[in-house]
Amino acid sequence: ACTQTSTHQQQQMNTITMATMASQKITVLVRKSTDDPNPVIHTATVSAPTNIACIKYWGKANAQFNTPINDSLSLTLDQSDLCAVTTASASLSFQKDRLWLNGSEVQDAAKAKRFRACVDGVRTLATDKIDPSTNRVIVSKDGWTRMFVHIASYNTFPTAAGLASSAAGYAALVAALVHLFGAKESYPGEFTAIARQGSGSACRSLYGGFVAWRAGGTKSDWSDSIADYVATESHWAEIRAVILVVSDEKKETSSTSGMSNSVATSELLAYRAKEIVPKRMKIIEEAIKAKDFEAFGKVTMMDSNQFHATCLDTYPPIFYMNDVSRSVVQMIHRYNDWAGEIRAAYTFDAGPNAVLYTLDKHVVELLALVLKYYPAQSEDLVGEYVNNSVLSKEALKFKLDPILTEAVEKTGRVWEHGDVKMVYCTKGGPGPKLLDASCEIFDFMVE
Repeated sequence: ACTQTSTHQQQQMNTITMATMASQKITVLVRKSTDDPNPVIHTATVSAPTNIACIKYWGKANAQFNTPINDSLSLTLDQSDLCAVTTASASLSFQKDRLWLNGSEVQDAAKAKRFRACVDGVRTLATDKIDPSTNRVIVSKDGWTRMFVHIASYNTFPTAAGLASSAAGYAALVAALVHLFGAKESYPGEFTAIARQGSGSACRSLYGGFVAWRAGGTKSDWSDSIADYVATESHWAEIRAVILVVSDEKKETSSTSGMSNSVATSELLAYRAKEIVPKRMKIIEEAIKAKDFEAFGKVTMMDSNQFHATCLDTYPPIFYMNDVSRSVVQMIHRYNDWAGEIRAAYTFDAGPNAVLYTLDKHVVELLALVLKYYPAQSEDLVGEYVNNSVLSKEALKFKLDPILTEAVEKTGRVWEHGDVKMVYCTKGGPGPKLLDASCEIFDFMVE
């Protein structure tokens, strides 16, 4: 789940993280004591990706273990623009466990159930830390239990706006702790079982590419509710994702609250979990292995629609999509009808933001369509509006078929500047990456 990056990957991630490090650096005072006159602070810093589900998880089977009522499947996204960066530190000099999120300390974080599940879960799997040059034990396995931890994390994208920020955050937390404690799994997928106790979909962000989360339930401790690979990011490297950030505000109904209400009131949700999802998991896994975008795109869109139908079937109903979201759905169907094939597939998580899957050969055409009907304030600002300047320039030059634009305009789409706040063009990517010391968030001052 957590691997050392290559030199090229390391340089890429260092460039990404250093761009925001100046504003994210946190200074922490560490005092010397008679018990620890020369404080030693152990640290590990990682980045972890977000993931976007194609087959949705909605509803908990067991709240205590944070397990789902159905299997799910997602694509882990490249970390160049969308990731969480986390530094985990441990020291005998720390007086208590502390947590900072996006630069602000979270009060009483040490008592939070999800935080404790991740920290304590990984620490039970700790091993001795060995000095590679002398083979001397620096910290024994038991020694880690005598240390408090300081954790700092930030996202490079909007938090709580339906882009799976909690998945990236808890995956980064677990991955950083794994490296800090030198943890070893006692069974395959154990780290993902720990991560899902922080945030369910975080288990999928510990792996790259296409990842399934198996619901489990045959074991009393739910240790079989884990993530596993369907295909690595290199298997179907042509897959692209165009993300339309319709809102970067915190959603009105949290996923946890929404799930609880849906499980309690939606008969459609129960039927979906038992009868529909198993069939769709089989279809989409076969489509991924065969690189069949037609089948992949259709089942992805159908599952997104049904997920939001269960939200509407909840009492009172939950509205995550808005008018802009629905206009994107109409645009994509007109686009596919014009093409005579499925060239793009939409999916919406618990929020209004659209994720549009396509293939590399169609991404410029799709982005051109997006920029026509969800434009930047001006062409001069496209570089700030779209994260990929090369693709945006190509898209602005691309000539759309008048028959296509006429078909889209028949939907009644009337655009306004600001309907979409930001466009990310990305692709599938690997799981968590270990970063070097220059990316550490903490600046510890010993006195």
